[in-house]
Amino acid sequence: MKALVYHGARKVSVDNVPDAKIEKYTDVVVKLTTTNICGSDLHMYEGRTDVEKGKILGHENLGEVVEVGKAVDTVKKGDKVVLPFNIGCGFCANCERGLSGFCLTCADQSVMPGMAGAAYGFAGMGPYAGGQAQYLRVPYADYNCLQLPPDATEKETDYVMLSDIFPTGWHATRLANLQPGESIVIYGAGPVGLMAAMSARIQGASQIFVVDGQEDRLSLAREIGATAIDNKNGDVGDQIRELTGGWGADCGAECVGYQCHNSAGKEVPNLVMNSLVDAVKATGTLGVVGVFVPKDPGAEDRLAKKGEIAFDMGKFWFKGQKMGTGQCNVKTYNRRLRDLIHQGKANPSMIISHELPLDEAPSAYKHFDQRDPGWTKVVLHPNDFARAA
Repeated sequence: MKALVYHGARKVSVDNVPDAKIEKYTDVVVKLTTTNICGSDLHMYEGRTDVEKGKILGHENLGEVVEVGKAVDTVKKGDKVVLPFNIGCGFCANCERGLSGFCLTCADQSVMPGMAGAAYGFAGMGPYAGGQAQYLRVPYADYNCLQLPPDATEKETDYVMLSDIFPTGWHATRLANLQPGESIVIYGAGPVGLMAAMSARIQGASQIFVVDGQEDRLSLAREIGATAIDNKNGDVGDQIRELTGGWGADCGAECVGYQCHNSAGKEVPNLVMNSLVDAVKATGTLGVVGVFVPKDPGAEDRLAKKGEIAFDMGKFWFKGQKMGTGQCNVKTYNRRLRDLIHQGKANPSMIISHELPLDEAPSAYKHFDQRDPGWTKVVLHPNDFARAA
């Protein structure tokens, strides 16, 4: 089969690799019809993680089941399914609590003792191949496959967002404890930040502020119904307080991660976290879903090399704020979010800028990594070249 393979910093190619296959009776094999490039993939693409060479990338995956293991009960050949980016077993202590992003069974303890969680095609998240490929092995298929309704083909580019960014955007608002009628400031108008804005709108936020420095992305935030805050127009906290009676937003979401940049394009690892503390009112809650890593050897900043930032703990403490962090437990949300899409209450595909065949993935990575204007969300169709072309 063909797959997008990592060969080193900014070196990826579409190669012929061994076909995905059933390895345990609880597996299925999915023929992938849609798979996305995620902003998180860029951390690996840029060489800012310890992902191994030869890894097949891709964790936002949707397709049709073509092979079923003998112990799979509910998933059938021909089912159209979308897969959470995080792989859970369904029976460990964390999965039973709804914390599928921190599965104890699927975690690779040899990578980092004491850590939990697994994912397709991602650094430090186990040996699992990614889905920027024609086929994908899905472990514990009864638990991990979300079967889709009859409009699965018609709304495929909406449903594929259930693999990661729509649930992750929703998770940001839940970590931030957003309540109906409250205001929220969201840092980052990338795909996750835009999904957080859509989630906040659905949940009845009174004011939604989205902070970014790229006009094409801020324009999408306005389409969703948010107030765009351009970080080139002065201090973000001052702009938010001016729009909230001087107090700041009721809560906030960090949807950028450890490679955040200032308005001049310089990487400043602690910029967004400290700005978020400043822009959210006293006693407000912060939801942090942007990726932060335990170590970043490629960083210029001394602290960032060790996965640390100079956090404004004094202001955070003095304002009596709270914080929730961590990757999204996709299965906590994806079934209900699927039904929002099915009933026409959410249209996450509105952020897609490009639909391409898998062969164009290396070029797409380059454009997306450079933040070229108009490259907001890239969708790949590994097995449907006629439509993708």
